[in-house]
Amino acid sequence: MTERGTLLEARDLRVEFPARGRRARAVDGVNLGVGEGEIVALVGESGCGKTTLARTLLGLERPTSGSVLYGGAPLTYSSRALKAYRREVQLVLQDPTGSLNPRHTVYEAVAEGPRIHDMPDEGERVISALSRAGLRPPERFVHSYPHELSGGQRQRVVIAGALALDPRVLVADEPVASLDASVRGEILALLLRLRDDLGLSALVVTHDLGLAWNIADRVAVMYLGRIVESGPVEQVLTSPSHPYTQALLSVLPESPSPVVLRGEPPDPTRIPGGCRFHPRCQVLASGTAAEAGVDGRCRTQPLAVISSSTGSQAACHYAAVRRGQT
Repeated sequence: MTERGTLLEARDLRVEFPARGRRARAVDGVNLGVGEGEIVALVGESGCGKTTLARTLLGLERPTSGSVLYGGAPLTYSSRALKAYRREVQLVLQDPTGSLNPRHTVYEAVAEGPRIHDMPDEGERVISALSRAGLRPPERFVHSYPHELSGGQRQRVVIAGALALDPRVLVADEPVASLDASVRGEILALLLRLRDDLGLSALVVTHDLGLAWNIADRVAVMYLGRIVESGPVEQVLTSPSHPYTQALLSVLPESPSPVVLRGEPPDPTRIPGGCRFHPRCQVLASGTAAEAGVDGRCRTQPLAVISSSTGSQAACHYAAVRRGQT
């Protein structure tokens, strides 16, 4: 995928759940790769399937079809294999208060992972992880309890708990959503420093395109279970091709003209035919797609699943016409 090679990959991944007598297609054909030392932002509205995709990449959900690959090898689901895998690929949750046991000290919280994996030099690992997470001097924090820390410090403890296992990939689900604006930048800067200093890769799940701009090398935009646009962050966020990406970007403060999408995302048990975004698409509603001669395709012709290529791609009939691809 990149010169550095693909480390973590979803290949034609599908995850379905039973829902009211039907099947909800939470992840509906996703190809996504995270390269070594690369930060990828996975962006989209609530309910689009981001968290389900992240959980599946972590081995917490089993795919209905398709596969998760780590280091080029398919993930297997035996207890021993998953235990080894989760040492390498660590989750960082969005709510540090909820993910930390209020009765455990910082030391106990960070030491939990090394103890589970029977790793040596527990004390040294805890001190080193706290220091790398920016809690310095670490000795000042080891006997503290979560309620004695600020929100930013608690998030650093959660990150330290992951770092204590020496992982190669972090999957961060809304890592700054619960933090004050004043400390969000500090946590994002920490993730960038970990990438630069330790060579860590990261998949950052977020609804915030501004966060993606500040931290990611690449961005993948998800809608109704599928990646609809992906590519280098500067290219996608300065010249978005897909109308959904354009709508998400339009709500940023510097945008001159917000796009108001019609209605809510469709029920994942009743995914529309054709382009799954067409019932809400501003390009179709405005008549622009009809002028380009693709309105019929938008409503009836399904789009191919985007590949895991690093180039810029958009699953959109109108964008394809504009690029001269059809």
